[in-house]
Amino acid sequence: MLDFLAEAEALAGQMKEDRRWLHQHPECGYDLHETSSYVFERLKSMGLSPQMLIPHSGVVATVGDVNGPCYLLRADMDALPEVEQTGLPFASKNGRMHACGHDLHAAMLLGAAQLLKDHEGEYPGCVKLMFQPDEEATAEGPLGCRSMIDAGVLQNPRVLAASGCHVSPDVPCGEVGAYPGTVAYSVDDVDITVTGKACHGAQTFAGIDPINVCCHIHLALQELLAREVDPSETVVLSIGMIGGGTSANTIPSTCHMLGTLRTFDEETHRKLSGRIRTVCECTAKAFGATATVQFLRPAPTVYNDPKLVAELSEAYAAGTGRQVRRMSAPFSGSDDFGEISHEVPSAYFMLGALPDDAPATSLHDPHIVFDENVMPLGAAMHTSMAWGWLERHAEGG
Repeated sequence: MLDFLAEAEALAGQMKEDRRWLHQHPECGYDLHETSSYVFERLKSMGLSPQMLIPHSGVVATVGDVNGPCYLLRADMDALPEVEQTGLPFASKNGRMHACGHDLHAAMLLGAAQLLKDHEGEYPGCVKLMFQPDEEATAEGPLGCRSMIDAGVLQNPRVLAASGCHVSPDVPCGEVGAYPGTVAYSVDDVDITVTGKACHGAQTFAGIDPINVCCHIHLALQELLAREVDPSETVVLSIGMIGGGTSANTIPSTCHMLGTLRTFDEETHRKLSGRIRTVCECTAKAFGATATVQFLRPAPTVYNDPKLVAELSEAYAAGTGRQVRRMSAPFSGSDDFGEISHEVPSAYFMLGALPDDAPATSLHDPHIVFDENVMPLGAAMHTSMAWGWLERHAEGG
């Protein structure tokens, strides 16, 4: 296999230019007019024929022989509604920020696109390049990966395997890590509305207090985890918002709760979804109120196919001279790449990108600064893994 890392290093300046433009023009959700247009035009400039699979937000391009096997590489492009506080000369000034590194993800996949185009015809089959919106769940409706699947990203040509990566402060800078099996939580937003009966604050006997009911529901949900979930399982149920009422002396008619459910096991996820609904409805009923529960914008677990992780790790070593580090624990967050991982064999890698001398920060921190020097490694990783899989698959491996 070729030395893709050396070739990617030659593209470092262009990837840095791409990343900094994207960083200065962050957009959220599906409102990626500038971002998707930039990516679209960059792909065209390479001689590719990109498609705007979702208007103004989702871009796909295919490189190679579409009559052979098809492998998918994925990057997300959306930012967060945060005010950047890095002080970088190319910092965002529009109240949004790439605090999760999606600008690097897109720039690295553009780098891989150029490498694959430069060697078109030298590998069997084709690589589909997917640039998606709304991984961060800042819009309404389905998450970006699900929308791309529904729009046909896995078809024409049919995708047989896929991979993606995320920059991470949890892996040493300049190293790639992987965890076989379930690598990230499923996630649901849990939306609860309790309806009682409004009344004067001095005459609570004349009404039904939905704020009080929400307090009891909150406590009951914590007991649900303590008494009905095996302690060996990893489950998080957090209520991040409770709101209701407009004045000190009025009991409102409704109160609203919003939280998040995250699990590593799909059966546990199904069980808890039903039990949360039951606990909310029955607790409300005990106080004479009613509760409605909605599970919004679900994303499944991200599953790393162990055989594919091993295969891609070999390809990465062949194309870069580096080794994939086995992570000691799964990623503690969620990612809608899980939608793809439950459709085709998939692998998701973590790329260490926090500078060694940087203060400890986490993803989504408005102060986080990433090391742009890792981008050639990311582009080489994408290219070597796709190339290696295609060669092996074409040989019947």
